[in-house]
Amino acid sequence: MGSTTLRDDEKAFFALKESLESYSTISDETWHKLKGISTFRSLSKHFYLYRAGEVPSSFAYVYQGLIRCFVCDEKGNEYNKNFFGEGAFPGAMTALLTSSASALTFEAIEDVLIIEIDFSAYRKLMIEKHDLTLLQIHYLEKNWLLAKDAREIEMAQDDATTRYLRFIEQYPSLVDRLPQYHIALHLGITPTQLSRIRKKL
Repeated sequence: MGSTTLRDDEKAFFALKESLESYSTISDETWHKLKGISTFRSLSKHFYLYRAGEVPSSFAYVYQGLIRCFVCDEKGNEYNKNFFGEGAFPGAMTALLTSSASALTFEAIEDVLIIEIDFSAYRKLMIEKHDLTLLQIHYLEKNWLLAKDAREIEMAQDDATTRYLRFIEQYPSLVDRLPQYHIALHLGITPTQLSRIRKKL
């Protein structure tokens, strides 16, 4: 008998389940219902997953590829707020929770394979299933409360070199995948400043 090869969508859902259960275990019934409100998609490089000014209806799980989240100021200057590689969950959460237009844009900066999850259906499922509620609490504690506080303190207190060194420490797999100007935008400095820092190091 020949061996069967899993399709990309099957691999993606398997990876999603593993990622979710790294926070808290969910039942087979909860997982089955979650799969029912989720869609596997492929995005080309430079495709906008969610745009500023639009009201989003979903969030996503990155199985393969890289997505950046950025904001623009009134002069059109971009600032990279975050990067979402494999295993991460990009989404304009404030806009989703308030049913309002997003201030953030999410762009694929590589070809991407994602699972898109309907937010309204996810909220209903979370109210219905205690195990999913518990998972959500653990996820928010780690990725929103703790990470957000650390990021705000870092931006307020650390110089550019320290911020870059911390970026390398936090995202070792992204340093060689990201164009330098994207890293500079994330650190709040110019590409020229980043080049100088890299040369000194």
